[in-house]
Amino acid sequence: MMEAINIAIMDRRRVGVSHPRKHTPKIDMTPMVDLGFLLISFFVITTELSKPRVAKLNMPKEGPPIPLGNSNALTVLLAGDNNIYYYQGNWQEAVADNKIVKTSLASSQGLRKVIIEKKQWLDANDKKEGRNGLMLLIKSTEKAEYKTVIDVLDEILINDVRKYAIIKMEPEEAAWIKKKQ
Repeated sequence: MMEAINIAIMDRRRVGVSHPRKHTPKIDMTPMVDLGFLLISFFVITTELSKPRVAKLNMPKEGPPIPLGNSNALTVLLAGDNNIYYYQGNWQEAVADNKIVKTSLASSQGLRKVIIEKKQWLDANDKKEGRNGLMLLIKSTEKAEYKTVIDVLDEILINDVRKYAIIKMEPEEAAWIKKKQ
């Protein structure tokens, strides 16, 4: 019996027979690290290149009103429910001639078209300043949405209106808008 055990032990340890060793797999992380650094550098560069721009808003100073030529003035009245009205020149003349017009923020037929037409008219008729003489006055009711004011300011930037101001609405204008709603 001892001999059988010795033979069995020798069978396991035969000379020239090698058993495959199990190696743990090695993972090369170098490409993953390279990719990580590329992504980090890409996001850092793109965030640096795309900084938000801020529009400069000039508010009128307190005191007596500054005289403004009626031909250069375009007043935009912002009411509630995204209702927008505009008139050119003097309020009393616009009311008397029934020239207060309702418009919208639609890009092709709305406020943008009104501003473009006014600038073209100033180019043809105002030899001193031309289109740069346009003064856009924005007057808002308490019911007007903040988004509407921002959208009008966007139209000002798109149309390159250089003179504009947000001012208080006159009581007559507020009463007129209240009647329209």
